[in-house]
Amino acid sequence: MPATPVYIICSPRPQVGKTLIARLLCEFLLLKNGNVAAFDLNLKEPSLLEYLPHVTETADVMDTFGKMQLMDRVIVDDGLGKVIDLGFHAFDEFFKMSEEIGFMKEARRRNVAPMVLFVADNDRVSVRGHEMLRHQISPANFITVDNEYVVRGELSEALTQGHTLRLSALPLFLKTYIDRLTFSFTGYLRQERDSSTELHQWIRRNYFSFREIEMSLILQRS
Repeated sequence: MPATPVYIICSPRPQVGKTLIARLLCEFLLLKNGNVAAFDLNLKEPSLLEYLPHVTETADVMDTFGKMQLMDRVIVDDGLGKVIDLGFHAFDEFFKMSEEIGFMKEARRRNVAPMVLFVADNDRVSVRGHEMLRHQISPANFITVDNEYVVRGELSEALTQGHTLRLSALPLFLKTYIDRLTFSFTGYLRQERDSSTELHQWIRRNYFSFREIEMSLILQRS
């Protein structure tokens, strides 16, 4: 049986587009599978919970109870895709916990396939966090996200090792449009009949990237 995917969207830096990627991924999974379970570990608003309240719940890893509660939900082979929007404040604590409990090994034992999407920036904090995760997580389960809206120019060489997903920058007026709490990516695809629009193609391109990631997880288990 295919493994149950768990997508961890993370960065040690704020305001790099992490929640945007989590929204896109959740809507992709909803479109494809009809359901998804999302976990919001953020301090500031707007958060994933505000955008997708029907499939999202808050979580916390700053105390033992919160850690146990989250792990009980995500390390379970129930066929339901999970998305964790990991706030920068919880980055170190989450991956410290992951290392201590052997999360990656335990997930594999339970037929759960974690995929870490690290949203990069060129600053020292990002480079250090990226290096730490590369030593902790298998290359097959680790993707660096190059958000062109945040990273002006090329990613530093230290961040380009391994798999990279590029999120192209939208014009400011479109960025403002999709940032509305009522906006739905899938809803836009269904309502906008002109498939040549920039936003239509942007959404479809990102959905296709997520499909490729999903296929890579399936191939890992075959």
